[in-house]
Amino acid sequence: MLTDELWLRLEPLIPVPTRRYRFPGRRRTDNRAALEGILFVVRTGIPWNDLPTTAFGASGATCWRRLKEWHEAGVWQRLHEGLLAELRAAGLLDLAHAVVDSSHLRALKRGDHTGPSPVDRGRLGSKHHLITDATGTPLAVILTGGNCYDVTQLIPLIEAVPPIRGLVGRPLRRPRHVYGDRGYDHDKYRRLLRQHGITPHIARRGVAHGSGLGKKRWVVERTIAWLHAFKRLRIRTERRADVHQAMLSLASAIICLRKLVTSF
Repeated sequence: MLTDELWLRLEPLIPVPTRRYRFPGRRRTDNRAALEGILFVVRTGIPWNDLPTTAFGASGATCWRRLKEWHEAGVWQRLHEGLLAELRAAGLLDLAHAVVDSSHLRALKRGDHTGPSPVDRGRLGSKHHLITDATGTPLAVILTGGNCYDVTQLIPLIEAVPPIRGLVGRPLRRPRHVYGDRGYDHDKYRRLLRQHGITPHIARRGVAHGSGLGKKRWVVERTIAWLHAFKRLRIRTERRADVHQAMLSLASAIICLRKLVTSF
């Protein structure tokens, strides 16, 4: 599952651990083997303890710790930002407008960013809040509880978009237009978007369908399907929110890399 294109971009971002000379301990598991195991678990959705150590050269516990360590070091976020810059340099990023949406997922264990889901009979759940460019490239993903209103995460999503470099001049951070469904219908947040210099295009409740927003919004729903192709992201089995967020950042980076590689 680990391609050379991904490894060449990730390896320079991995921090070098400080070696203890007096009591060095056991030899540290190879980073590439750990990444292979992480990708296998995220893609297939198997439990960490079921990862075949002999096949990957790294145990499930080691892969889990490495995923968490690299998230705390900002590796996954920097990988995502670097790929966004490459997409912009190649002319494959369209920030003329952005699209926002969210998806529910069941949370099997308690933990941070969980809550009773209104669409799942009050069962414990979480939400993925996603913002993409005009072509469906993921720009940022936020994890919240299942009882969190979509509209409350509109401004945090805008602010979560990283500065995107790749061309000479100032990095891009703000789209000129934002499209959303009726879950984001609130005049207060329309005003906040305009204060950020963004024109909102949000469907209103009580208005008949046929506004034409679906022609712009369908790309974010496709990207949500791409994220859920990583089976570990369909149902939240991680108690720790930071570990699940790490997998979201990794999956977003892989989607960006696929778009970059298949465009040539």
